[in-house]
Amino acid sequence: MLDLLVKYAHSEELITQPGFAPKDVRWALDFDAGGRFLGVLPLGNPAGKGNPGQKFAKCPDLTQPELTSGSETRSHFLVDTCQVVANWPKSGTPEKVIRDIEAKHEYFVRLLRDASSVTPCLKPVADSLADDAVLAQIQAGLSGKKASPTDKITIRVDGAFPVEDCSWHAWWQTFRRTLTRQGTGSQMICLATGQTVEPARTHPKISGLSDVGGMGMGSSLIGYDKDSFQSFGLSQSENGAVSEEAAAAYRAALNDLLDRHSRRLAGAKVAHWFKDRVAADEDPLEWLESAEETEKLTAQQRARELLDAIRTGQRPDLQQNHFYALTISGAAGRAMVRDWMEGQFEELVRNINGWFDDFSIVNRDGTGLAPPPKFMAVLGSTVRALDDLAAPAVAALWRSALTAGPIPRQLVAQALARARCDIIDDQAANHARFGLIKAFLVREGDTDVKPYLNEDHPSPAYHCGRLMAEYARLQYAALGDVGAGIVQRFFAAASATPALVLGRLARLSQFHLNKLDPGLAHYFESKIADIWARIGDRPPGALKLEEQSLFALGYYQQLAADRAGRTGAALTEPVKEESNV
Repeated sequence: MLDLLVKYAHSEELITQPGFAPKDVRWALDFDAGGRFLGVLPLGNPAGKGNPGQKFAKCPDLTQPELTSGSETRSHFLVDTCQVVANWPKSGTPEKVIRDIEAKHEYFVRLLRDASSVTPCLKPVADSLADDAVLAQIQAGLSGKKASPTDKITIRVDGAFPVEDCSWHAWWQTFRRTLTRQGTGSQMICLATGQTVEPARTHPKISGLSDVGGMGMGSSLIGYDKDSFQSFGLSQSENGAVSEEAAAAYRAALNDLLDRHSRRLAGAKVAHWFKDRVAADEDPLEWLESAEETEKLTAQQRARELLDAIRTGQRPDLQQNHFYALTISGAAGRAMVRDWMEGQFEELVRNINGWFDDFSIVNRDGTGLAPPPKFMAVLGSTVRALDDLAAPAVAALWRSALTAGPIPRQLVAQALARARCDIIDDQAANHARFGLIKAFLVREGDTDVKPYLNEDHPSPAYHCGRLMAEYARLQYAALGDVGAGIVQRFFAAASATPALVLGRLARLSQFHLNKLDPGLAHYFESKIADIWARIGDRPPGALKLEEQSLFALGYYQQLAADRAGRTGAALTEPVKEESNV
């Protein structure tokens, strides 16, 4: 994985040089060539919602050990927070923290003075930032623009940004070497490149995980800060030997992937890329998250067409391509890789196409197939709120989609529980939920499960579900809406232990049949007798998860078939038809 991340960083021409990193900056202090303060400039798109500011590709960057080693308080160079650059702590800041911010501000000014030997325009700016009267103007300007003390800010001099100038780069690299010893002094094999290198003592932190358990200051992918993580007398990151250059490269790759090519799935993020670039409209993983239902149908067709094109040799450019997929989250300052997948592009397209096929399910009203659900809709169908999803379960379902693996049993059990609640509460059936149940059965090897009703399915549990649906229709045809009918009273028990319930419902059905006219009574008698014949001598006792899934699917598909073939109001069951995909 590390090797592929380093290759990605180089192929995308990312900044991989140690001591540099791209940064989003929201503000700039504007100075003329003589150092006179001109005002505070907003960067990026100030009118945009959640404006991150302007991205500068190659900003000076210090690691946490570089910032904290030694006895002096340090700051970053050219780009830091408003409170550091302008000595502007927010109201209510404790006195000790105020002193720390003041020390960082003085260090920031000192760096400008030192770097002015190679970038002369920084000297007058340093003089202005050391002037209390100018600082007061700057602080007033920041307050007037409603800047936050923690926003990032840089300087502009005579219309240009020094951070974009390369004149200070060599000075900066020399300066960094004075802060702390970067290497370990030993020679080891780099885990990322396979070359003999001096391992970096510490590695730079990964950003972009703060919304999935990571820390705002970043999370470490490789770190050994406790004795229990170390072995064989090795210290710090010698335990996972990677050169400083390779560490900077994999950090740049992960930051770029998390920023531009990832999506949040509950408590984790998934990122993916390809060995050779793939057009956005031919990216199979994007098809899983199409924005509109009509697009998802098109995506399913595109998956089939693209797969045929690869198989027939019409797309030789894709035959040798590979995909890489990473599931990652944060935990206590660490970046946790929860899953890693790689394989051929053709295999990925085939698996995504299989995902669509496995999730195909008849519409709740029986008229055609329901649109394949978005991946997040499938996850949402298993819980009350997405925040209730466990990251391991999300990672497992994502792997299932990409590798055609089994559906996690935990999610199926949750989906069944939610389906029972909807049925008992007389809510519209959720297509994603029943698609998940069907996909689970298909991937468990049940070749008799179809998108539509299969009257010849060999499982008695499936026909028990069908029978429950017919008993419910019979009661409605005989008595109308009675509130708490047999579904509300018996469905939960019947779906787990049908042998204890269906006999009682059979006796109750005689009362309902006597309420009907002879023709309709004969219709129901024939239908129920046919289903009983498929169940056999006796309904099954306690049902396992697979059988409970078949029971629920049989119930759903029987109702859908009845609604599609209904001939009169007497057979019509009240159905909530609002969208619940």
